[in-house]
Amino acid sequence: MKQAGDVLDLDFEVKAVRGEGADPEVVTFAELITKPTVVSVYMRNNTGSCDKQNDSLVAHASAIAAEGWQVIGLSRDTAGSHGKYAAKKSIGYTLVSDPKDLFAQAADAVVEKKMYGRTFEGPLRSAWLLRPGGEVAALIEKVDAKAHAEQVLAAIDSL
Repeated sequence: MKQAGDVLDLDFEVKAVRGEGADPEVVTFAELITKPTVVSVYMRNNTGSCDKQNDSLVAHASAIAAEGWQVIGLSRDTAGSHGKYAAKKSIGYTLVSDPKDLFAQAADAVVEKKMYGRTFEGPLRSAWLLRPGGEVAALIEKVDAKAHAEQVLAAIDSL
């Protein structure tokens, strides 16, 4: 897994929904990192822990922005699902559709998971604090869904 100081290769295409009411657009992930950025990786829209993770970010988005950081939520969900989810949850930050786990591959953060008795590989639920150019400033490897924004703000403060 990549660590602080490493640079991620973010030259891959994704579909992004840049906030509530926005139409999906195809961009390279690198194009989204225009300033210090928190990339919050979660599993699926409309699921308990993932909803809590995003609710926490929505509630503290202005505090994160006041520190000079933008937020990107990233999951395997489709861009269409992200559009509906952004409207439902009043999400003003960018949601990225990454069904092939390209970000997790770039971060060396594809991990083994177990659910309902089956084993599979998927992206680590994590948060990556990136500088423009893809440099990892900090990493939150274990997300506390309810207190996710507090974790992010603490990581920003530690830089």
